[in-house]
Amino acid sequence: MVKDLLAGKKIVVTGSSSGIGLETARMLTDQGAVVLGVDMNKNFDHVEEFYRADLSDGRTIDALVDVLPSGIDGLVNNAGLPPTRPARQLLAVNLVGLRQLTYGLIPKLNTGASIVNLASLAGFGWPESVDAIKACADVGFDDLDAFIDRWNITSEGGRSYFFSKEALIAWTMQNRWTWRDRGIRMNCVSPGPVDTPILGDFLETLGARAEEDARVMDRPGTAPDIAPVIAFLLSDMTTWIRGTNIPIDGGMSSNILCEMHSL
Repeated sequence: MVKDLLAGKKIVVTGSSSGIGLETARMLTDQGAVVLGVDMNKNFDHVEEFYRADLSDGRTIDALVDVLPSGIDGLVNNAGLPPTRPARQLLAVNLVGLRQLTYGLIPKLNTGASIVNLASLAGFGWPESVDAIKACADVGFDDLDAFIDRWNITSEGGRSYFFSKEALIAWTMQNRWTWRDRGIRMNCVSPGPVDTPILGDFLETLGARAEEDARVMDRPGTAPDIAPVIAFLLSDMTTWIRGTNIPIDGGMSSNILCEMHSL
């Protein structure tokens, strides 16, 4: 990777204390960025400043937006809960809170800033959920229970997790040009199974599906497989990449597409 790719850039990373978030914070710092870490668990490794925040709570998010500085060059929406968590809590963090934080920080972003959302291979089937995705467009914390009941987005079989990532991919594409008058771009990355502290939660929830993924993959991904792509999207080399979802899954999404189309 180009040395000092992100020199002097001020970048907020949520979920910065473990897994992909920690590795991303480490890499961004190594590339010259000033990293502002956000997490529930205190870990000051590789961050210039640390902010403890519960991203499942709207008032806490508003308070976080107030204390974060202006002049931000990048936002990495990495924080997320695994499919073993209750549906409401999961959707609050993985989708509703993520959107609220992003919208709140837009006025504090510099011209030409980059937003990178952490989606997942689990969101691959988003076209089949378009109606529910449209219905959740304006759902906030107060509306979340009603939305879950109306669309039956429960934790059974990991459905709430899958939906959170489907909706996130769609939201990223919808915001391809939302802030282009200021040169602000939004993209997302979709890792496949990654060897992080929450991998066990996925195996527990997905069962046979996870076993099938493991059978066709040569290995699970690692956080160092993911972080360089995030760093690249935050760099000035990607100003023409907008509203794009980049799979980082060892070929899993290509395998699914080939099987779907008998290739």
